[in-house]
Amino acid sequence: MIFLWDFSFSFSTTVTSAKVAVNGVHLHYQLTGEGAHAVLLLPGMLGSGGTDFAPQLSSLNKKLFTVIAWDPRGYGHSRPPDRDFPLDFFERDAKDAVDLMKALRFEQVSLLGWSDGGITALIAAAKYPSYISKMVIWGANAYVTDEDERIYQGIRDVSKWSEKARKPLEVLYGYDYLARTCEKWVDGISQFKHLPDGNICRHLLPLVQCPTLIVHGEKDPLVPRFHADFIHEHVKRSRLHLMPEGKHNLHLRFAKEFNMLVEDFLQ
Repeated sequence: MIFLWDFSFSFSTTVTSAKVAVNGVHLHYQLTGEGAHAVLLLPGMLGSGGTDFAPQLSSLNKKLFTVIAWDPRGYGHSRPPDRDFPLDFFERDAKDAVDLMKALRFEQVSLLGWSDGGITALIAAAKYPSYISKMVIWGANAYVTDEDERIYQGIRDVSKWSEKARKPLEVLYGYDYLARTCEKWVDGISQFKHLPDGNICRHLLPLVQCPTLIVHGEKDPLVPRFHADFIHEHVKRSRLHLMPEGKHNLHLRFAKEFNMLVEDFLQ
């Protein structure tokens, strides 16, 4: 195990940044808080702990929780390697996430997964049920439809994104890596459309044992409501919370409300 430590004070309280060797790569993570309950934040497509979870790293209760935000391999500061998208990339991320937390000596963990991170969380909860305590997911889907594929093709060209959406990732990656990786992601996620029932992880949902909170923004332009309903129907110990004004980034736009909801659920 290799630790490469440095310390960041970009948030209101200390956030420790580090890398640890896991499954042949060096995974970057940020850690804050001192609570007994470990909570792992799983970012979305092209995301990182820093770009995707600033309000959670700064404001989730640090006495109750130890909060860890990771960068999946090929994303954020978990480079090299460059990001790629084999058919099992979600399973690979799930194993990396669990093995990271085990390397950090956490005996059990709860998961907060956004978008792609929500898919990764579902797979981790299904495949490692004794290790996952609770789970919160939002903006996730268990399969890919024709409608989803049209949405994905609509975001392929990052030059057409709003500056607000593009700029933080462009600062993190540089324009060329961002543009190239976004195109690779669209191809990677679209490959599930050609599997039976567009399956990503729908076959795993009945294996999820932990209490699960599914949050859905009813104005989410990227993930239609039927995906949240499907996950709720097939994950036994789940409940669905709708945010009428929420979009895909509801945890950022409505951070205070979201954080309170999460804290209540995790306790």
